[in-house]
Amino acid sequence: MAKYDRLLYILNLLRSRRNLNASMIATECGVTERTIYRDIVSLSEANIPIYYDNGYKYASGNFLPPLNFDIDEYITLKTALESSPLYKSGRSRRLIKSIKSKIEACLSPMVKKKKMFATGTTSIDIKSTLSDGYSERFYAAVEDGIRHHRILRLKYNSIQSGIMERDVEPYFLIFIEKAFYFVGYCYLRKSLRTFRIDRIMDVSLTDRTFVPRDGIDPARYFENSWGVFSGEPIEVEVIFTGKAARIVNMSKHHASEKITPLEDGVVRYEVKVSGIEEICRWLLGFGGEVTVVKPLSLVAEIERRARKILENYR
Repeated sequence: MAKYDRLLYILNLLRSRRNLNASMIATECGVTERTIYRDIVSLSEANIPIYYDNGYKYASGNFLPPLNFDIDEYITLKTALESSPLYKSGRSRRLIKSIKSKIEACLSPMVKKKKMFATGTTSIDIKSTLSDGYSERFYAAVEDGIRHHRILRLKYNSIQSGIMERDVEPYFLIFIEKAFYFVGYCYLRKSLRTFRIDRIMDVSLTDRTFVPRDGIDPARYFENSWGVFSGEPIEVEVIFTGKAARIVNMSKHHASEKITPLEDGVVRYEVKVSGIEEICRWLLGFGGEVTVVKPLSLVAEIERRARKILENYR
C-alpha cells in the first residue's frame, strides 16, 4: 500500500473505529508500528487533528461528507463485499477492507447508531479453493498480465497432460464453481485455454507484450458451458425418474434447459451444452434414475464409466 493510500486509510479507520492503538493500525495496514508512528507524525504535520485518548482519535467530523445510505442499504453492501470470493484472497481482502473502512467513515450519524444494534439476517459463504499462501502471488501476476497485456510464462499442472511450461496471453479472470480461472491464448496449444489458478505451480511476467485478439469475452467464451469447459455445443436429451426427476424439476441448472413433465412424475430434460465431460459427471450422480437418450457419444461415455464403477466393486 502506497504511503498516500495508507494515510487516507488510517484516517478512515480512525473515523469508523474507536480506541485503535499503533499495533492495531499496523496490523490493518500490513506495516510495522514504527511506520504507523511516522504516519501519525505526517498527518499531524499536515494539520489533521489527531490525538491520543485510550487509542488514536480523529478530532473533526468534517473530513468526508456522509453517504446517503440507509441501514438496509449499508448491511446489504457490507454483506456483498464480505461474501465475494475475492475476500478470501490476501491481496483483494486488503482492498475490500479499505473500501469498507471508507464506506463506514462516510455513513451518516443515524446509520452509524443503528448499525451498532443491527442484527445480520443474511450470511453467504461462497466456497473457494484459493489459498492465501499458495495462490495469492499467482493471482496477482495473472491480474497484472491482463491489465498490462503482458505474456505470462506458466508452469501448469494440467489434468490432461500433467506438468508443462507454456507461454500464455491472459485475457480475463473468472470465478466458477469454487475456483478462480483465467482464460488465455496458449502458444503451445495455439488456441484459447482455461487455466485454474490453484493448478499453477509457478508463473512469471515476461517482458513481451501482446495485442489483444478480437471477440474474447466471458459471456461469449462460456456460452453453453455446463461449468468451466468450452467447445462445440451439443444437444442433450435425458429422461429422469423418481427423486432425480423431482430434483431437476425444482430448480434451474442451465440457461438453455427445457424441462417437459411426462406421466408418473417422469421428466424429459433437454439442454444445449459445450462438450459432454461436465454434464456426464452430473448425470452419473443420479445413478439409475437417469437415462440418456442423446447424443450417442454421451450414452457411450455413461455406459463406459458405469461399467468401470461395477468392475471396482466386483
